[in-house]
Parts: sequence; structure tokens; C-alpha cells
Amino acid sequence: MVHYTCDCCKRSIDAENSVRYIVRLEVYASLDPVEEDLNSDRDHLLEIQEILESLDGAEDDQVCDEVYHHARYDLCSECRQRYVKNPLGRATAHHLNFSKN
Repeated sequence: MVHYTCDCCKRSIDAENSVRYIVRLEVYASLDPVEEDLNSDRDHLLEIQEILESLDGAEDDQVCDEVYHHARYDLCSECRQRYVKNPLGRATAHHLNFSKN
């Protein structure tokens, strides 16, 4: 039998008696098109060659991780509820109702 553990709270998840939730996370660089003058004399092949040469000395894993990253997490029911309410993990400010005196 396969054993599952919640990646958030580290509790064991009994796959036969409780629901296991899977979160897939994908982060990638946004490569929005850049407006350019179609009549410009830019040498696009030279620009590509310069970019490739600058990447030659860099670590492959480092370059890949900066452009694309994916991960998969198992969550229990309670952690899933917390994740859905606050997927970015931002600290929530408690709003206190003080009187205006």
C-alpha cells in the first residue's frame, strides 16, 4: 500500500478513508511580445546568438528554474481548505473595530 503524507502539516493521509488533494504549481516567465518598428535594421540572429553565448557559462538548472518551475504537493482536507482561502500564503490582517472617540 502506498503511504501519503500532507506536504503542509506532515500528517499521514489515509487514502482509503479520507480524501487526498493534489496541488500542481506551475511558474513560468511571461514572454509578452514587444512592439517594435518593423522597418528597423535589427539583426535578430545576432541578438539570439548573443543570448545563447551569455547562457553558455550559466548552470543549466539555474537557467531552467528561472524560466520554468513546476511542483506537485499532496494536501489533507484541512490544509486544502486553508490553501484555497489563501493560496499565496499572505498574512491576513485582523481588522479590529475600534470606536472613533
